[in-house]
Amino acid sequence: MPLMTTDASNHVRILIADDHELMRRGLRSILATRPDWEVCGEAVDGREAIEKTQLLKPDILLLDISMPRIGGLGVARAVSRDVPNTRVLILSHYEESEMRPQALEAGARGYVSKSEASQQLLTAIESLTAHGKPPNQPLPRG
Repeated sequence: MPLMTTDASNHVRILIADDHELMRRGLRSILATRPDWEVCGEAVDGREAIEKTQLLKPDILLLDISMPRIGGLGVARAVSRDVPNTRVLILSHYEESEMRPQALEAGARGYVSKSEASQQLLTAIESLTAHGKPPNQPLPRG
């Protein structure tokens, strides 16, 4: 089942939540390569990520796991409970084998290591938007 977007233009709306401005800029740059994707907002801490997700209802929340005020796992739990149509994609500097199981258990629908983001981020978002994976299911490997 394809992802349903919240606007009529069929754009996938993405909220970026990362406490580092340079990382947010880099993610915006990567996402800008896709004309059918729109960054609808940014958040600099976990509380703001929850609030903006509730307000903006993005299709994808691109979420750093290490966030001030409320950590990424707490944000993932809150968003998957309160805004279930938003798919959470975790970004982390932690090795995948360490944090991926915890991220999926918290309600994230995918996990990308920051060290691999430039190679895997677009594929991960495409997978979430094309396949509509249910929670706690791993992304297909490409």
